[in-house]
Amino acid sequence: MDQFRTLTDLEQYLKYYQGKKSPDLGEYDPLTQADSDESEDDLVINLQQKNGGVKNGKSPLGEPPEPDSDAEVAGAAKPHLSEVTSEGFPSEPLGGLEQKAASSLVSYVRTSVFLLTLGISMILVLLCAFLIPCPPRDLHSTWSRHVGSQAGGDLSPLELADVNGDGLRDVLLSFVMSRNGSVTGVSRPTANLVCLSGMNGSTLWSTPLPEEARDITCLDLKPGSLAETVCLVTGTHKMLSTFNATSGKAIWTLNPNYLSNGTLVAPVVVLPDLDEDGVRDLVVLAIGELQPDLCFLLVSGRTGIPVGRPVKYNIVGVGNLIGPQVYITTNGAVYILFGFGNIQAVALRDIFVQAQNRDSSPPSLQIEEPEWEKRRSINLSELIDIYSDGVELLQMVKAPDSNCSNFLITTRQGLVLLRGQNLTPYWTLSLQGLRSQPTPGYFTNDQTLDFLLQIQDGIGMKKMMVVDGDSGSIIWSYSTPCHMKETPTTSAVTSDQKSVFLFWAEGLSATSPTSDIILGAEVPSLHHLYLLHPAFPSILLDLANTTGTVTASEVGINDLWKDAFYVTRATRPSSEGHPAALVVSKLSLRWALMEGQVTQFQETTPKIGRGELRRFLSRIKFVAAPYEI
Repeated sequence: MDQFRTLTDLEQYLKYYQGKKSPDLGEYDPLTQADSDESEDDLVINLQQKNGGVKNGKSPLGEPPEPDSDAEVAGAAKPHLSEVTSEGFPSEPLGGLEQKAASSLVSYVRTSVFLLTLGISMILVLLCAFLIPCPPRDLHSTWSRHVGSQAGGDLSPLELADVNGDGLRDVLLSFVMSRNGSVTGVSRPTANLVCLSGMNGSTLWSTPLPEEARDITCLDLKPGSLAETVCLVTGTHKMLSTFNATSGKAIWTLNPNYLSNGTLVAPVVVLPDLDEDGVRDLVVLAIGELQPDLCFLLVSGRTGIPVGRPVKYNIVGVGNLIGPQVYITTNGAVYILFGFGNIQAVALRDIFVQAQNRDSSPPSLQIEEPEWEKRRSINLSELIDIYSDGVELLQMVKAPDSNCSNFLITTRQGLVLLRGQNLTPYWTLSLQGLRSQPTPGYFTNDQTLDFLLQIQDGIGMKKMMVVDGDSGSIIWSYSTPCHMKETPTTSAVTSDQKSVFLFWAEGLSATSPTSDIILGAEVPSLHHLYLLHPAFPSILLDLANTTGTVTASEVGINDLWKDAFYVTRATRPSSEGHPAALVVSKLSLRWALMEGQVTQFQETTPKIGRGELRRFLSRIKFVAAPYEI
């Protein structure tokens, strides 16, 4: 009876099982059906074992089932139900187990590799975000800082150098300010050397100076090394000091006793290493207080101690002091250029021999330049005549076809470009009223340096012009009102080897500059900064304006953002009897190009569209100048 009940239950289950496989329940899915079959098989076997029914195809007493029983019919319909192990569990093929094991291993390896890669990526992101400092973005790099009140002082030294290692050049300047005395209460002038952050204009450091500074030059005296940048400060009397550019602390100061009979009259000049201590050395020029003798003093760049005794030269000349400047020829000969209204040269070898009071010199100083040596005086003097016709200014410009420099000489009669190799004139331009230093830059397409000039052109007027560096001809000019005396001009080089030129003038209108101008009218109080690009010579961009007097300006390059910034030093007007306010400002040129106002002083055909001009200006990128003045 028990067996019948078991078989009856089995028959009902099989009928229910076959009903699940009817076509009415949808499509047949082999994977889903296989899982369902295995689970249902287990249920059938468990049911048989619980009720004492068939096990391994046999009855509990070991008797085979009847051939016509329902169990046999079910076995025919489901053959794999009889393929079980001795414990009653279905046996799987060996190949299936191996495939499942291999699939599980591959899945595990893939998951491990993915998680490992994800972990390494997250670590790298964290390192970049928190451990590696991101370079500071200069945004539009425009700020203005009131530094203090300038009480006296005719000089306006200004220098750019990266002193804090943030990749942005900072601003160094010196000025004379009034400060009350501690005992008498009387205001007395004091000089300060100040360094401002190139990022926001904040004060990085400040240090007092014993006298007004004539010049500030920041550089590395150990070429090819990772030494810190130092700043050389030359005073107006006897001061020569070297400061650590990062901290502002003095490294050494030249003992004034070495200049007891003279006064410094020019900025310090950097020389090659003379005493072979791994640091470049220096030379200063002093003039006697009671006699017109010029005195050269060689100074160690490492210690500030003189390298030998002073060397004196008695020269004859009338006019501006020229130099000193160091010049190295293509052969490696080193000369010092100087003069009064003229240009003379002396070999560094001769100065060194006299300073050391010996007949020999280092091998690097024994090189001579034949073309220069031919110009020695008839009496075999150490002085070499270079140019002697009313010299006002001397500057060196890189020659396009060699690794040496040419001499651009400003005279009372005009401008002369002299070849540095053989000292012969390249071209001469006759001009009257040229007093300020020409600004080199690329205006034409011949990769030869051209020059921006400003010339006094009547009362309250000046003429801006560009001179072709290859031929000496004037290729652009424009007259503009300007009452500021000797306003600075600068230039910046773009990535396509062109230059933009910047100058100051009073407000320009779109009318012709030849229109009637009332002379002697009230002097305007607003001056504008204008930019000239050689691609649009009929357009000037008005970038900024000021009510003060601009006394110095410098252009620096932000290599990271391919931008140029324009730094100015200006004094704002003050009431009578009060010192003028000293203001330092910084302006991003790429930002100013997009915000500037367009002044078109000459009609062109076809007419320049604002959209075309704006697209052109937005693509401008600035790079470091490949030339040195």
